[in-house]
Amino acid sequence: MTPLLPALLDPPDRVALRFPDRELTYSELASAAAALAVQLAGRTRVALHATPTIHTAVGIVAALLAGVTAVPLNPKLGERELAHVLSDSAPELVLAAPGAPAPGDLPRVDVDLDATGTVPGDEPPPTAPALVVYTSGTTGPPKGAVLSRGAVAANLDALAEAWEWTADDLLAHALPLFHVHGLVLGVLGPLRRGGTLHHLGALEAGTLAASGATLVFGVPTQYHRLADQLEADPEAAAAVGRSRLLVSGSAALTAVDHARLQKATGLAVRERYGMTETLILTAARASDEPETGTVGKPLTGTEVRIAGDGDMGAVEVRGPSLFDGYLNRPDATAAARTADGWFATGDIGRWTASGALALVGRSATDLIKSGGYKIGAGEIENALLEHAGVAEAAVIGVPDEDLGERIVAFVVPVGEAPGERELIDHVAALLAPHKRPRQVRFADALPRNDMGKVVKARLPRE
Repeated sequence: MTPLLPALLDPPDRVALRFPDRELTYSELASAAAALAVQLAGRTRVALHATPTIHTAVGIVAALLAGVTAVPLNPKLGERELAHVLSDSAPELVLAAPGAPAPGDLPRVDVDLDATGTVPGDEPPPTAPALVVYTSGTTGPPKGAVLSRGAVAANLDALAEAWEWTADDLLAHALPLFHVHGLVLGVLGPLRRGGTLHHLGALEAGTLAASGATLVFGVPTQYHRLADQLEADPEAAAAVGRSRLLVSGSAALTAVDHARLQKATGLAVRERYGMTETLILTAARASDEPETGTVGKPLTGTEVRIAGDGDMGAVEVRGPSLFDGYLNRPDATAAARTADGWFATGDIGRWTASGALALVGRSATDLIKSGGYKIGAGEIENALLEHAGVAEAAVIGVPDEDLGERIVAFVVPVGEAPGERELIDHVAALLAPHKRPRQVRFADALPRNDMGKVVKARLPRE
């Protein structure tokens, strides 16, 4: 049986993990993780205090070597959320960095980076659960998505094909390590290839330029700030431009930031699309010129369909990277699947002429029904962001006696706010008249979660 992390059995002579305060070669990682795995043997589930540190990376590797399911904990969880996750997942202990305050009253095991051990030769079956990753809980208490070892392996291999990802790549990012983006793609991805992860701590122009990265992961908020820095630092921009790929995910990157980054670095950013429950479904490939406003084509082995009549509808998927269900929630698991067994993502999308997927938004918050039309909020947000006076935008539908729903835009301005009518007319000039906002509200900031996604449920509807 092919190991999930084959490089640990025959460690290459290179750095596996590099963090701001410590690095480990493959031999050192294999030894430390193997020693920790011995302490985890026989457990069912263990919590991982998932701070953005090298200890988290070693902890997840140790759990995988031991064949124990890991439950990564967002270190910023509030008391109620933390209590729910711990009660629901029932981990037997928590892994943490020495001296770091660990959550809850669980027994703890410190991650010792200097411990020595031998990697076990037994590989758990692909069907064994690798992770229970909790959703953001925007529509109720967080649900634990159970991801198998086979799902993780299949997804990382499909991404390696799409991005031509090899052992020679050095991945740089500064993502949190409690979720799929940073932990599965950002830690297990390079380790499965036998390459190097450099976790920068912050996606800052100077440190990124000095990292020698060939591959960069980030979320739109990080890339927006990076674009500001690179525009002011041509030398750093040139160094970043020597990377192979810049990849953005977790939310849509605006057309404006796409253009700014490409002008600064010469690189067109690739976007990809996925969820906790599905891992990555589509991605712009390394060999293709990315199409702004899309998230690429389905990965090899993954099927994506648009349900309903017309060219826009619900995105439904099936393939080897899908989760096995929500922990302790057979009702929610069943509700997430269609009658014929596809997973309903809750997103609304359409296919472009090139065969790429373009996302309109979430069905619950981003499909606005106004005046008999179905309108995607994302399209209006992108149009607003093309105005020089708009830094951020979020669009929702609010109840309206005449229209059913009227379009309301929340805008964070650049400097002095432009006029409301100016922005309404700007959208009307770019899109069909029925897609223009009926109202624009200005704000200092938009509510976001830890992954940088705007939480529209927190925007006022009145």
